Amino acid sequence: MEEFWIIGAGRFGYIAFQRLSEAGKQRHFVLVDSVEENLVRCKGPNCACETEDGVEFLANYLQKEHAPDWIVPALPLHLAAEWLLLRLGKQRLRRIALPAEIERLVPNPMRGRQGDIYVSHADFRCPDNCDEPEAICTITRKKRKQNMYQILGNLCIEPYESLNIRSRQLQAGVGGYRTEQLLELMEKVERTRGPILLSTACRCHGVITGLERL
Repeated sequence: MEEFWIIGAGRFGYIAFQRLSEAGKQRHFVLVDSVEENLVRCKGPNCACETEDGVEFLANYLQKEHAPDWIVPALPLHLAAEWLLLRLGKQRLRRIALPAEIERLVPNPMRGRQGDIYVSHADFRCPDNCDEPEAICTITRKKRKQNMYQILGNLCIEPYESLNIRSRQLQAGVGGYRTEQLLELMEKVERTRGPILLSTACRCHGVITGLERL
């Protein structure tokens, strides 16, 4: 039976739960949210609900021996980066400012409140049921020149090292990554010395966080 951890049970987490539930009967879900009211509508025989901060839950319980098949980030933050910061601790990893020149190298950049940069091939609001076609945009029908996860993974700004985790389409409008992808990312970060451009991206959208390995 496939197991999915959906981190965040707000609008997008609930959409992810609905669509993934409808697509397969042999699936088990763990939904995590600090707001209990968000979890009430998600209850069911194939679902366990945890009222807890999503980043803390992931840091406390994600282990190679205790791991879901898929992790679905559905919080308004860069889950992979926040998990790494908490998991490795302040003595080994810290957040740093992103270089200004990065905004000239990525499409449609937008700075978040914590200094993360959100990027997108779209300069419009995408539908929440986009099925992420391999080669073209659902709305414009134009060819996609390069996948966002490739753009971010290949960013070259000295002395930063670019590390990317790819989010894969699980259902229309629902993305996630394998547990092993996240654990492998942590191993790469642990082997790195100096500043890092850490990103999560699918074909069309992404987020970048500046980190420094101590």
